[in-house]
Amino acid sequence: MLGRLNHVALAVPDLAAAIATYRNTLSAEVSEPQALPEHGVTVVFVNVGNTKIELLEPLGQGSPITAFLEKNPSGGMHHLCYEVDDILAARDALKAAGARVLGDGNPRIGAHGKPVLFLHPKDLFGTLTELEQS
Repeated sequence: MLGRLNHVALAVPDLAAAIATYRNTLSAEVSEPQALPEHGVTVVFVNVGNTKIELLEPLGQGSPITAFLEKNPSGGMHHLCYEVDDILAARDALKAAGARVLGDGNPRIGAHGKPVLFLHPKDLFGTLTELEQS
């Protein structure tokens, strides 16, 4: 079911500072910021060759990242994202196995313009997990 690791997402309290660190200190290639109001975040992607690092900053009231940063003021790992060939088949198989899909259970369009779903962290060893259609 799982394909490659698409990205590791880090919640950051200051996206501009995080971009500067990755570009200037780590000499990394960083995308332009992309606001995703439907997800309550602004994101950038850091290309690290075999995968990406997604930097997330809260956007708007009620952003899911705000609560995370209240508990982790310096930021930290927020989720892992894996690619799947068929997101609906993956969702159905995971639900049949007892995993909980967050939200209404229907895929939404993510930062890469592809359908995504999130799985409850309590079902995957304390790690919020995103699935993205490849």
